[in-house]
Amino acid sequence: MEIRSGDEVQFRQVYNELFPVLMKVAYHITYNQDVAEDICQDAFIRFYDKNMVFPSMDDSKFWLIRVVKNLALNHVKKKARENASIEKIKKAPMAALNPFRDGASELLLQESQQAVRKAVAQLPDIYRTVIVLKEYAGLDYRQIGKVLGISESNVKVRVHRARKDLEVYLNREEVNVP
Repeated sequence: MEIRSGDEVQFRQVYNELFPVLMKVAYHITYNQDVAEDICQDAFIRFYDKNMVFPSMDDSKFWLIRVVKNLALNHVKKKARENASIEKIKKAPMAALNPFRDGASELLLQESQQAVRKAVAQLPDIYRTVIVLKEYAGLDYRQIGKVLGISESNVKVRVHRARKDLEVYLNREEVNVP
């Protein structure tokens, strides 16, 4: 039986038959009843507005499941990004959030940054590269390995050795690293 998504009678039939299934899909991705209901409603609105023709009830079911799955996954990703941003703000030192620092704090910060730059510059190339990619570019070990064409375990060893060397250089300077 052909299903027209814009036909009110057929839409009601699809809605009554598939809503429970779609709710299960959405809920088991988001683990939030209200969000799952909103996602299902959004999927049915899209279904109706598109005024598509499906060869069978199963085809409309598969289309709706894909839409619900994608909407739910997008919601989860969005929430994860929002939570990561909130956590980043929570973890940020208050001095970084406060643009009004006293002169002594600013001077100490500048001297410390200069000492760290100087220490990083003294590292051998193989260590300097991994430290720059890890600490300044924010790459993880796997990504650094791909960039440099070395194994992840080799990256870990180099980062460890680079940090040890930096510790030695910075201890000689007797700097307070923020």
